[in-house]
Amino acid sequence: MTQVKEHLLNNNETMDLYTTAITRAHVTNHPEVIQVREEYVNLIKQAETEDANYESSFDSLRKLTDNYTIPADACPTLTAVYEHLQQADQLEDA
Repeated sequence: MTQVKEHLLNNNETMDLYTTAITRAHVTNHPEVIQVREEYVNLIKQAETEDANYESSFDSLRKLTDNYTIPADACPTLTAVYEHLQQADQLEDA
């Protein structure tokens, strides 16, 4: 199992909850969180396969989040989502 796959799957329960929560709490000021959630779901689907290729999802996430820049008005949950995704992205590059 690759490091990124292990990271994604080990944290899926919390991140599924968090990515859903940010779509409810932040969509007005940060509509991109809807797409962040969608890309997260894509990452998990890929992690559950044999030959996962995360490159496209991480490319999209970097663009959507301005390279995981945490918004000034971010709550701890949004901050955790961006930090988790950035960690997974860095593992993919390792």
